[in-house]
Amino acid sequence: MNIRERLEEREEFILSPHAQRSRRSRGRLRFEPECDIRPSFQHDRDKIIHSKSFRRLKHKTQVFLAPADDHYRTRLTHTLEVSQIARTLAKALLLNEDLVEAIALGHDLGHGPFGHAGEDVLNRVHEGGFRHNEQSLRVVDVLEREGKGLNLTIEVRDGILKHAKGKGAILSRDDGDRPLTHEAEVVRIADVIAYINHDIDDALRGNVIEVSDLPAGCVECLGSTHSDRIDRMVRGVLTASLGGEDGSPAIEPEIEQRMVELRAFLYERVYENPLVHEDFKRAGRIVEDLYTFFLENPDVFLAESGERDFYDNPAACVCDYIAGMTDRYAFNLFEKLFLPRPWKIPI
Repeated sequence: MNIRERLEEREEFILSPHAQRSRRSRGRLRFEPECDIRPSFQHDRDKIIHSKSFRRLKHKTQVFLAPADDHYRTRLTHTLEVSQIARTLAKALLLNEDLVEAIALGHDLGHGPFGHAGEDVLNRVHEGGFRHNEQSLRVVDVLEREGKGLNLTIEVRDGILKHAKGKGAILSRDDGDRPLTHEAEVVRIADVIAYINHDIDDALRGNVIEVSDLPAGCVECLGSTHSDRIDRMVRGVLTASLGGEDGSPAIEPEIEQRMVELRAFLYERVYENPLVHEDFKRAGRIVEDLYTFFLENPDVFLAESGERDFYDNPAACVCDYIAGMTDRYAFNLFEKLFLPRPWKIPI
């Protein structure tokens, strides 16, 4: 029995009956030999961590565009906070931590530059629309490793695709939208807990809101500090989940209500605040102008992207390229293509 098989055997004794076992994975899109050290979901996690798209998250906006302060969140730090909260929940619920971590680390790989503003613009200008969860799946299936993809397991791919909820229910009550595993549901909850709390923290740091602006009922129920709110939300998930009969992750009704209230507060007071929103409108023009320019100038697109030819229809290739950009890369490319350069006398 090799190391992987011993670890898989340990899962049988440690994990909840409702957890996804590594040895019972539904498999991958393409056959590949199993690692003799790592179970399948741990292998997936490692593939994601070593991917180029994961490294680019450090220079992609979470809420505040190109902040001067070092302590604002980026898409990478958001991802790590989601992973930490999701693993805390999974450990307490005896779910598969490797699966939870792989989904959490991969869930936002498809986010474009400039946060949700970039996503909104691509969704408007790109035929067929653009949704970052679908793009995240495209990244791991098609775009990584020079077109070979990461060949992740079905369970990780499903969790990545179904993590997004927008303004919808935190936990999906639609069977068609429900993930295959409880681990994916845990990541969906952890994503909301993470961004609600760190976006409040960043908005306070940026003087966009004051502590006194937070809804009084939410403060009374969840507390007034970053750590108090996270602790109360996590405990609300664990209490409701451990009290259930089928092992499905759940949230105490009052906690879920307060989470929804805080999310609505953030949309109204932070995400759509003119101080924040105006910068993103300007950044959105960069995305739109790059998209239009590349479709009208395919030779320039191939030269800039380094592609020899289009691997898909031109619009899809252009969308992939822009969605993969970091904020600073998009800024620099826009400047290179559209802004005049100082004239020099030839020597």
